[in-house]
Amino acid sequence: MNQSIDSQAADVGQIKEAADRLLQNVNRVMVGKKETIELVFIALLCEGHVLIEDVPGVGKTLLAKAMARSAGCRFKRIQCTPDLLPSDVTGIHYFNQKTSAFEFRPGPILANIVLVDEINRAMPRTQSSLLECMQEQQVTVDLETVPLPRPFLILATQNPIELEGTFPLPEAQLDRFLLRVRLGYPEDGEEEAILTRFHGANPMDGLSSVLTAAAILDLQKRCRQVFVEDSVRRYMTDLTRATRGHEKIKLGASPRASLGLYLASQAKAAVRGRNFVIPDDVKSLATPVLAHRFIVKTEARMKGQTSEDIMKEILAAVPVPVEGKP
Repeated sequence: MNQSIDSQAADVGQIKEAADRLLQNVNRVMVGKKETIELVFIALLCEGHVLIEDVPGVGKTLLAKAMARSAGCRFKRIQCTPDLLPSDVTGIHYFNQKTSAFEFRPGPILANIVLVDEINRAMPRTQSSLLECMQEQQVTVDLETVPLPRPFLILATQNPIELEGTFPLPEAQLDRFLLRVRLGYPEDGEEEAILTRFHGANPMDGLSSVLTAAAILDLQKRCRQVFVEDSVRRYMTDLTRATRGHEKIKLGASPRASLGLYLASQAKAAVRGRNFVIPDDVKSLATPVLAHRFIVKTEARMKGQTSEDIMKEILAAVPVPVEGKP
């Protein structure tokens, strides 16, 4: 077993090198936020999706565009409004008078990286059109199933403050997001650096790609080979199961959450240059992977407790395995 694990070290080195190059490239546009950028790249390696939830003006859209350009993938943007239709997302069949036949006109969802801006402003009917895309990486239009290009990543943004004219995301859709991340306001000194960086030309204009779609597919396969020791795997399921029996949680995380935590932990270890997962990988990912997947009871919410607060309690209560290295 150890000999097999050691043989994967070179593969993990390529993942770390790719992550370092992408992080450095995105930071030519974004100031700071290295941890958030790394999380988005982890989602790309896991073929997961990311919900970026934060107040306006902190760089949610900028992060999505910089990630897409750095990854060298086809990028599309969906601007969600209440009158957006499912066909505006998935595409339509139209009658071509020249050929006298119906042809498929693909919607913006048929791209590698899709920015779904202000997702909670779309009607529930339109939001549900993303469910098949996010889970099965395909769309069905007029009984015809069309596979989505790979790699495929949805970066959805929403403003948690302004609720007028919005439609809360259903639990089925929240559960399909691998990660929920927040950018937050700039740290001390970073805001001045933003003013300096954007003083002249927009740095996005000169941003080039450092990866390709084919390279990302190869890195995704390598991540699946990262070793997870039995006790660490059990720690992941213990964390997920703890959400189902917690006194402050109405509905716990699903088995899809356990699988998401497993895949994300593999990618996190590879990005950090390790070919095995350690408990610290799991702990650092538990909140962004699990906190948006369970429903907090009304009594706890009335006391001002959030899912992140409860996740901290769970992390403190669940025993951490002593050894995670094979």
